[in-house]
Amino acid sequence: MDIEEAARRIAATGDSAPRVARDPVNLPMIHHWLDAMGDTNPVYERDGLAPPAMIQVWTMPGLRRPTGVTDPFAEMLAALDDAGYTSIVATNSEQSYHRYLRQGEVIEVRTRLSDVVGPKRTALGEGYFVTTESTWYSGTEAVGTMLFRVLKFRPSGQAPVAKPAGDVIRPVVSRDTKFFWDGTALNELRIQRCRACGELRHPPGPACPTCGALEPGYVVAAGTGEIYSYVVHRHPPVPGRELPIVVALVALTEGVRMVGEVRGVEPDEVRIGAPVRVEFVKVDDDLTLPAWRLA
Repeated sequence: MDIEEAARRIAATGDSAPRVARDPVNLPMIHHWLDAMGDTNPVYERDGLAPPAMIQVWTMPGLRRPTGVTDPFAEMLAALDDAGYTSIVATNSEQSYHRYLRQGEVIEVRTRLSDVVGPKRTALGEGYFVTTESTWYSGTEAVGTMLFRVLKFRPSGQAPVAKPAGDVIRPVVSRDTKFFWDGTALNELRIQRCRACGELRHPPGPACPTCGALEPGYVVAAGTGEIYSYVVHRHPPVPGRELPIVVALVALTEGVRMVGEVRGVEPDEVRIGAPVRVEFVKVDDDLTLPAWRLA
């Protein structure tokens, strides 16, 4: 499908049908939000108001997405998937709030495709910037808007097809994760550590969740731990793997948890709490994967 043609067609449909919130604005959900955000402002309980930044929460569809409702955002992403731009990263969001929402209000949202710009060459790969505009209503009154933009891209070095290249599913190496994959190439298991407060974290990210500092460093782990949880994957098929495979969540000695395959073991031999040690599996000159064996 021609991407520009698809973008024009979807944009021409204008606003989507309204997606109505499943529940009215309510205090229990506000409590969850305040706890998660660490917001202790008493005005919300005292005056029956909802934090403005919650506006998107009320109309999120959840796992059971409604059927029969046109979603221009999903439609455009599907067109880009078909064209081989299968990866995605959010780039920015601009929200405007017209007034506070009050407990008991039932709101709805309508979304339209604003623009699609590309192809653009970025550090992640060639892609298209997709922007949507959503407007929330209480009755006929517009109470908030959001411009939301993502980059749908084909990872650098990937062939221009929708299917994964090669015999295995390859990770997308980003600025935040490059240190980790550089480490596996050297048979090192690296854990991100905040240079400001020393907190260890995995998976990696740009900001420390403990102190908020943007000063990521790393330490080399001992490569030991124990199985915290696991699953036996029997279906569907996985490129480059013979099923079944055991995928474990390993609690490292250093305190963080990491997902990886447990190799050289039958599924019924795996137990929660079993000690494991890392091994490094060289796929090719560009990729070495960490895996685990029972110690």
